[in-house]
Amino acid sequence: MSDDTLKRIAQAIERLAPAPPVPPDFDAADAFVWQVEPDRLAPVPLVSRVDLSLLLGIDRARDTLLDNTRQFARGLPANNALLWGARGMGKSSLVKAIHAAVHSEGLPLKIVELQREDLPSVTRLLTQLRTAPHRFVLFCDDLSFSHDDQHYKSLKAVLDGGIEGRPDNVLFYATSNRRHLMPRDMIENERASAISPSEATEEKVSLSDRFGLWLGFHPCTQDDYLAMIDGYCAAHGLQIDPATLRAEAIEWQATRGARSGRVAWQFFTDLAGRHGISLS
Repeated sequence: MSDDTLKRIAQAIERLAPAPPVPPDFDAADAFVWQVEPDRLAPVPLVSRVDLSLLLGIDRARDTLLDNTRQFARGLPANNALLWGARGMGKSSLVKAIHAAVHSEGLPLKIVELQREDLPSVTRLLTQLRTAPHRFVLFCDDLSFSHDDQHYKSLKAVLDGGIEGRPDNVLFYATSNRRHLMPRDMIENERASAISPSEATEEKVSLSDRFGLWLGFHPCTQDDYLAMIDGYCAAHGLQIDPATLRAEAIEWQATRGARSGRVAWQFFTDLAGRHGISLS
């Protein structure tokens, strides 16, 4: 085979080879989304979030997570956190709002969102973050595992870090509707059918034990629900008769069959639209 032929083959192989990964530009934004195929940290110039002061009825969780995040941003020891509990009570909103609050205090901190289905790639992500001259909150929203789901093994790379250990500049926050990240009936079924029930689910259930902070979110009271709506009205300058507002808010909640921060925001969105007030 001639040298020219070998050269053409080599050039063809180079054209078919994937382009080398582009080094992330961590100065491009304060928030990023991890994407795979190909791997990249996509900057998010404007994060969808609410002000920390508008998240009511979750004072203990707010203060605990805020203190923990401040410690981490200052280079002090801090714990990974699992925010679990009732739907629509502001778990993911709290993480994003606290990142904004800490950053506004002049503490350099970046947030990276990781999708649950991309957990198998987390080792590659940690490799990129480990050498960066920044501190990161790695955030996974709505984290849970089903039967025969092996993604939880990838999560251990974040919580325990394997032989290298978790990077000192990375903290992991996750939200979930389940305290143990797996359905209760799955836990009970595996225990009932296992040769050694005490060990059958230990590996999966103990995953949540690897979070230093467990912050529980519970359904809100009617007073909290109405206070959330009052806060939204004040923040956006919407003036309405208090008795009318209360009646409409309670009727909205009744039609939804639930009370939560999400329901309060949905009601306020409808109310603002009817009163010609923009929320952008």
